Amino acid sequence: MHLKALFLLLFLPFCSISSQEIAVLQYGGGGDWYGNPTSLSNLIKFCNQEIQTTIKSKPQTVTPGSVDLFDYPFVHMTGHGNVFFTNEEAQNLRNYMVSGGFVHIDDNYGMDQYLRKEIVKIFPNEELTEIPGNHALFTYVFDFPEGLPKIHEHDKSRPQAFGIFEEGRLLLLYTFESDLGDGWENSEIHNDPPEVRLKALRMGANIVKYAFEN
Repeated sequence: MHLKALFLLLFLPFCSISSQEIAVLQYGGGGDWYGNPTSLSNLIKFCNQEIQTTIKSKPQTVTPGSVDLFDYPFVHMTGHGNVFFTNEEAQNLRNYMVSGGFVHIDDNYGMDQYLRKEIVKIFPNEELTEIPGNHALFTYVFDFPEGLPKIHEHDKSRPQAFGIFEEGRLLLLYTFESDLGDGWENSEIHNDPPEVRLKALRMGANIVKYAFEN
C-alpha cells in the first residue's frame, strides 16, 4: 500500500475532514463514468447557495486505485454501462471508505447488473441494504418523507436507496431507479419541470451535507 494511503487509513478516522471537495470516479470497464457532465457543477452551486457549503466549484476526477482518492471526502460515481474494479482498486476504495471517505453511486440507468458484482469485491463480507424512508438522510436539510424521490422513469420501478454501513456510519450510498444526476443537469438537457429539478437538487444537497458531517 502507498505510504500516504497507509497514513490516512491509520489516522484519518481520528481527524476532522475540513476539506469540502467532490470528485468524479473514473472507473474501468467501458461504462460512461463521464455521464451527466453538468450535474455535479450544478449541484455544487446549489449547495453553496442554499445550504452554505464551501465546495470548490469544479469537481475533480479521480481513479479508484489512486492515492489521490484520499484527498476527497465525497466521491461521486455514475454511468449507464459496465463497471470493473481490479482487486487493488477495490482494496483502495474499501480503505478510503472505512477511513472516513464517502462514495455516492447514482445509477444513470443500465449500471445495476454490473455494479453489484463490483461492490462485492469492495465489501465481500457486507451486503447492500435498503435505507428506510425514516433515515436521517431524507430529512437532513430538506424533507423527503417518502424516501428517495423519482426523477426519471425507466422501468416503472420504485426508487430505492441502498447502503453499506459500518458501525452505523454510511460508507457507500447507491441510488437506484431515481436518476438524481439527470435532475441536476442543465435544464435544457432533459427539459425537466422546475419542480422536478428542485426535488433532485434538494435530495442531492441532503446527501452532500450528510456525507460531510457524518
